[in-house]
Amino acid sequence: MSSLAPAVVLSLVSAVAYAAGAIMQEHVAASTSARPYAPLHHAAWWVAVALNGLGAVLHVLALAYGPLSLVQPLGALTIVFALPMAALFVRRRAGAAAWRGALMATVGLAGLLALTGTAASHSLDGGQRAMLAGATFGGVALLFLVAQTVHRPIIRSVLLAASAGVAFGIASVFTKTVAVDWSWSAPAAQWPSLLVIAVLACGGLLLSQASYRGAGLAAPLATVTVVNPVVAAAVGITMFGESFRYGLTGTVFALGFGALAAGGLILLTTERLAAARAAAQAQLHAEAQAHMRPSQRPVHSAEPGEARAGHPESEGRHADPQARVSERDATRPEVGDGIDVGPVSGAGADLEMEMRSRAVSGRS
Repeated sequence: MSSLAPAVVLSLVSAVAYAAGAIMQEHVAASTSARPYAPLHHAAWWVAVALNGLGAVLHVLALAYGPLSLVQPLGALTIVFALPMAALFVRRRAGAAAWRGALMATVGLAGLLALTGTAASHSLDGGQRAMLAGATFGGVALLFLVAQTVHRPIIRSVLLAASAGVAFGIASVFTKTVAVDWSWSAPAAQWPSLLVIAVLACGGLLLSQASYRGAGLAAPLATVTVVNPVVAAAVGITMFGESFRYGLTGTVFALGFGALAAGGLILLTTERLAAARAAAQAQLHAEAQAHMRPSQRPVHSAEPGEARAGHPESEGRHADPQARVSERDATRPEVGDGIDVGPVSGAGADLEMEMRSRAVSGRS
């Protein structure tokens, strides 16, 4: 079996583990509002941490079997795996625009990484490491502070995801540096770099967790997936002497793939913004309908014995029975009221007796 086969298998399983961890993180962010950065009380979050750790270990093992130009593009499949897995396991379906954005970001990233050439293993000296660590912490802090001033959840989430991607990417750079310079005879010499790796990895995990709050799954995950290897590749090109394949032609294609990946992220962001606006409008419409309904309901305020105009049936339901009887009796003629009970001339004796009898009895 070719040595590339284990690298491919490990890369695919690593991408699945990362996708499952991202789904769990988004589920935790959607189900709890407390502690958006580190929901330590939530058991599902620890499952997500374990899945992310498994994905990282498998990714390192894949690099041991295959070249970076193969393993890194396969890692970009995380977002492609995450969308159907989220629809299957947690019933969170992505729209057509989200799928297009995710595929654009994945293809752009895969093409960009495939064109990134490899060079001999290089390391960074102490001054370069300090400069890179300082620039990284400053950049992550700046993105974090800017995110705190943004009121739209999706923009804030993308900024937090970008800061997490930067942290993860530079942690990969320091991991490579430690791997190149590691010596079992003097392991303590690498403790500053190991400390930087630990801080960046933990910070990236916390920032990525916060990025899923109120933004769904696709946009934050795609941002982390793209920014992470792009930052690592940028450092490799500028500080490790790496370059794009095929010279000027490869550089032009790399810029095109980078623009495609950026377009995918923009599409994902605008799709979430449109969904958020639609949800807000639906909520406002529902609230307006709720406020209008009480004023449209008929008011039953008629007093007993009073009938509302146009609603004779309501009189029969709400009027007092004794009041109805008294009203009916009031319409009857009183004895002698409007009736001539005087003598009737001619042959009307029978009619006179009948009228007198009816008047006495009170019948009309």
